[in-house]
Amino acid sequence: MRKLKNEELDRLDVEAFKEADKSPIVVVLDNIRSLNNIGSVFRTSDAFLIEKIYLCGITAQPPHKDIRKTALGATESVAWEYKENTVDLVKTLVGEGYTVLSIEQAENAIMLNKLQVEVGKKYALVFGNEVKGVSQEVVDASDNVVEIPQYGTKHSLNISVSAGVVVWDLWSKINALKA
Repeated sequence: MRKLKNEELDRLDVEAFKEADKSPIVVVLDNIRSLNNIGSVFRTSDAFLIEKIYLCGITAQPPHKDIRKTALGATESVAWEYKENTVDLVKTLVGEGYTVLSIEQAENAIMLNKLQVEVGKKYALVFGNEVKGVSQEVVDASDNVVEIPQYGTKHSLNISVSAGVVVWDLWSKINALKA
């Protein structure tokens, strides 16, 4: 087996990405502190044709060298917008027909492996601060909470890892229903 070179991967260029049909998913970053985590979420969002990323509160915005370092150009392909108040954004997204899912550990949360999706629905995934998680006010404004099952000794995953796991899972489920 031979590893493929980047030019053999047949990836979209930035213009083709912008014109491509997007996944019915937006990502909301609620007060993310780490610029590397932000860049990593951009890169994951590019990989799965995410419609848009919302950067809220203290979440830094491109251009920034530490975001660029992990995004590897995804800040140029993935649409993004800054919103100061995450709760106001969540209420707007609900009004626009999105099902808003906060990714958090909470009473009565839906385990990710049990989450069912529907074709034709739009989803907003809210990821929270590295220490405090998604704020309670945002959880309260969300349609539901989704938890990533974990079986070891640690209580949480890094936000960029959580985003990768949840975006992949939702993208896979949506595309399996389309097939």
